[in-house]
Amino acid sequence: MKRLLIRPGAIGDFIVSIPAMQCLRAGYLEIWTATANVPLAARIGDRARSIGSTGLDLLEITGPTERLLENLRGFDSIVSWYGAGRPAFHQAVAALGLPFHFFPALPPAARGLHAADFYLEQARSIAPCASDGVPRIPCDAVRGGLAVIHPFAGSPKKRWPLECFQELARRLARRLPVAWCAGPEDDLPGARHFEDLYELARWLAAARVYIGNDSGPTHLAAAVGTPVVALFGPSDPAVWAPRGPCVAIVAAAALDAITVDQVSAAVARALGSSSVRVV
Repeated sequence: MKRLLIRPGAIGDFIVSIPAMQCLRAGYLEIWTATANVPLAARIGDRARSIGSTGLDLLEITGPTERLLENLRGFDSIVSWYGAGRPAFHQAVAALGLPFHFFPALPPAARGLHAADFYLEQARSIAPCASDGVPRIPCDAVRGGLAVIHPFAGSPKKRWPLECFQELARRLARRLPVAWCAGPEDDLPGARHFEDLYELARWLAAARVYIGNDSGPTHLAAAVGTPVVALFGPSDPAVWAPRGPCVAIVAAAALDAITVDQVSAAVARALGSSSVRVV
């Protein structure tokens, strides 16, 4: 069977969908996703493409190109989180007689179900499988002694104050080296920037500990197995917390209510060694 998965969304949305996408594995699996997520999708499927490069985003506006139609008709199964809430897109697909199966792209808040479990539940309705719902991205990296801090997030409301991260970094630096990372468009002097998400994943996999907000890189660090301390404010960690072998959540209704002492204590626990103290 040849199956196409169409998974739009930001980095974190893609990562919490990984167990579901692995559950939907077929004889041949292709994934269409946001441009930034293509390097990660290439580690899951046989081929990965950006949605924009396929012309799918223009389907309901201009109709399908011959190339797009040929591509879509080459699949026995098409599972799409793209266009699930757009009636015009549904109608355009239905008119072509393509084997689309749509899933809602966002879990309902009322259920309180973790996003990874929600997407996995969807996938199991098509292809029953065994999974613990933990996203995993294998990386050929050796754990080192670096503490990595990523102080950004897609929304300003999800960002712990930068000065708090800086104070945390000063405390950490007394015991182990600290590195900062930032997105391609984030301005932070001295921070590492990665255009390729898999290269970022390999770098994070070598870190001793990672500290960050509710953001894509935080999910990425957890998915490669790095000990993570994630700071949550307005979003619900019961639904959106990163999953991994060692993830600690520090949460408050407003992020500026979280103290440096609280985060320092969580980092010390994540490090799991009395020989490395955060003071």
